[in-house]
Amino acid sequence: MRQIVLDTETTGLEPGLGHRIIEIGCVELINRRATGRRFHRYLNPERDIDEGALAVHGITRAELEPRFGEIVEELLEFIRGAELVIHNAAFDVAFLDMELGRLPGEIPTIGSLCQVLDSLALARELHPGQRNSLDALCKRYGVDNSRRELHGALLDAQLLADVYLAMTGGQGALALGELAGPARVAAGHAVLALVRPAVPLRVIVATEEERRAHETFLELIAKKAGSCVWHSIEPATPIPIEPAIPIESTIPIESTIPIESAPALLRTTTASVQVATPA
Repeated sequence: MRQIVLDTETTGLEPGLGHRIIEIGCVELINRRATGRRFHRYLNPERDIDEGALAVHGITRAELEPRFGEIVEELLEFIRGAELVIHNAAFDVAFLDMELGRLPGEIPTIGSLCQVLDSLALARELHPGQRNSLDALCKRYGVDNSRRELHGALLDAQLLADVYLAMTGGQGALALGELAGPARVAAGHAVLALVRPAVPLRVIVATEEERRAHETFLELIAKKAGSCVWHSIEPATPIPIEPAIPIESTIPIESTIPIESAPALLRTTTASVQVATPA
């Protein structure tokens, strides 16, 4: 799977008021691994930069040369067909679509070229009621953002890539699924999120030889220490589960005891599963 982690910097907050993109940064992931490929351009917005925006990213107009129309084909070639991972995707997609709409001819929208995953919406679902800015997520997931004195599109895309991989389980096995709800929509396009599949739980039972060895070891402890706490625990009363579960079988997660029963101590035999509640 090919993903592009994307970020932009702009002259202000509202594309409808004529504000423009002045920096685009993209980082490529394939099968959830960074490839080292990236796309980075500073752009001449052909207008002044708001003081508030300048305080955020520190980019002055004197640094900016090519116009958006001069790099658009290169940008679209880089992102076409990929899934875009964007923090607060509605903001960046609105600016990109505005820039595309200013160009002559039949120019596609971002939503017609790519799927869009809003990492801010995903973070809000995972951490409701908490701060989910990029800086807050870097701190939460242990991503080093010490170089981020000001916002920068390429640096922020690199940080977001690390945060996104950590937030969705690192390099672990994950499955894509489309989730419902307004948090899964960015700029009118469905946003995908990664969800963990059910993992079978294997039941492993001690053999008779292992139980005898364990009992011998407990006797040794009692002999050396004068007593053995393990021997003071009353055996649990078996609660058979029908049908009996063979040793070699697996139990789906959905069939296990619910999380609210976690204090219970699970014990197993070759014929049944027993549950003991501590006194």
